[in-house]
Amino acid sequence: MNFTNKTVLITGASKGIGEATARDFARRGADIIITYNRDEAAARKVIDSLPGDQHACIQLSMEHPESIRMVIEEVIQAFGKIDILVNNAGIFEPHPIVETEYQDWQAAWQRTIAVNLMGPANICHQVVPHMIKQGGGRIVNVSSRGAFRGEPLQPAYGASKGGLNAMSQSLAKALAPHHIFIGIVAPGFVETDMAKEILAGPEGEGIKNQSPLGRVATPEEVAHGIVFLASEEAAFMTGAILDINGASYFR
Repeated sequence: MNFTNKTVLITGASKGIGEATARDFARRGADIIITYNRDEAAARKVIDSLPGDQHACIQLSMEHPESIRMVIEEVIQAFGKIDILVNNAGIFEPHPIVETEYQDWQAAWQRTIAVNLMGPANICHQVVPHMIKQGGGRIVNVSSRGAFRGEPLQPAYGASKGGLNAMSQSLAKALAPHHIFIGIVAPGFVETDMAKEILAGPEGEGIKNQSPLGRVATPEEVAHGIVFLASEEAAFMTGAILDINGASYFR
């Protein structure tokens, strides 16, 4: 699990799982590019804290295909290659069907699918030709336990992650002859800013007790799974979905 001279692009890495993943790769020798949507200050703080000096951050709107095209072009010009892509950026918006007005329902679905599914699909499309040209690469997509157990309060999120799993496994078949290997991690609840409010509220204790460990995952635990799937040793696991949910859900 040595990533010296490897260039790693991680989307949505100004905090949470993405930040922990950037730190894990960097301490193993990788050069890191992280993307952020709005919080440039947080992204720069992450980059400045990483060991090594060949790192960068760049603004990326995952829902805009042209933004993706321009960012990949910029990264290739600056770094010359992308060895590993981690599709981590995502959104999680409650929109329960019995309480959500039709226009709001449509908007929630459009935003969620655009960011969580179309964004990773588009960024894969732009990165893959460069990986083929350089002789191979690794892509790890961050999915969710919600793809399997259902998300009654945010169904578009569950659907987007289910679609991400299917897309990832399709690409695993399509890209294996090019020595491009695909991994998927499916975390349950993780102690991130996105989940902090829920975990601190009245539902928090019940959520923690979904796992027999009595807690939720740390970002670092999910990051370790991502780094493992991106390693040379995990090539034969291409297309595999790695559940990181503390035995809270089995499929």
